[in-house]
Amino acid sequence: MTAHTTPPSPGRRRRGGAAHASVRGRKGPLLGGLAAVTVLGAAGFAAVGWTSPGAGESHSDARAEATQSTETGVSGVSGDSGPAPTGPTRRAKPSPPRQSPSSSPKPSDKSSEKTTRPDIPLTGPGTFTTASGGSGTSGKGTVLRYRVEVEVGLDLSAADVAKQVERILADRRGWTADGKSAFRRVSSGTTDFVVRVATPGTVDKICGQHGLDTHGDYNCSVSMNVMVNLERWLLATPVYAKDVTGYRALIINHEVGHFLGHGHAGCPGPGKPAPAMMQQIKGMHGCAPNVWPYDEKGRYVTGPSVP
Repeated sequence: MTAHTTPPSPGRRRRGGAAHASVRGRKGPLLGGLAAVTVLGAAGFAAVGWTSPGAGESHSDARAEATQSTETGVSGVSGDSGPAPTGPTRRAKPSPPRQSPSSSPKPSDKSSEKTTRPDIPLTGPGTFTTASGGSGTSGKGTVLRYRVEVEVGLDLSAADVAKQVERILADRRGWTADGKSAFRRVSSGTTDFVVRVATPGTVDKICGQHGLDTHGDYNCSVSMNVMVNLERWLLATPVYAKDVTGYRALIINHEVGHFLGHGHAGCPGPGKPAPAMMQQIKGMHGCAPNVWPYDEKGRYVTGPSVP
């Protein structure tokens, strides 16, 4: 989700332009300094229906419920090595232990039933490792070349992140369904945009250079970069807590949607699928969870235009 002060341009963007509610990286004027803080939220795994590309495939605290997400655009140092994150980490509170209705568990039982979330570095070196290799072309129309990068020092495989992004962008319910967008992942040469997973501090720094405040919690989209907050990638949001994979699709589809020139949309009506371009973290407003731009029949899922 992105809080726009002015509605984004409907046209698709190319290199060297302004951005969406955050800041876009193709042709077109910059749509406002604080144009877009995008905060995604959303649905359960069953509602998302993640499958393979052929059949279709994005904080868990109260703060995230009222925020927005963004994207950024300062190029990092691809393939650079650097020190691992050394800053403090945020440690989530463990889930409360479950209790049998017939008896109270012993202290040892309580601790064994506790589950903790991963420690997430607050900041990192700001340099990135690029996923090697590349993919075939998905979709018809103008081919957009993109890289996938992971901040140095994170316990994430750049290759694994790249595979997930490839699958999301190739899904028949994704942006290729518009008949105009095609995607190809590369590891070198000219690129149209870059998907980066980074620590909250690095996302804040890069997005902040474009006037966007991501509060250490959100994703952002600016220039040619799709910035993904590590915490969102690993933990999703409360609504998506049991479907992190689905939430990752929502992150990529929402932010790449902004890159393509799409603005925010509201809920089209009670019980209807929430648009991928809806700021679902701010509330579903009666809509059903959904992370895909298009439905199974190739129809664009949208609603009334919102700032």
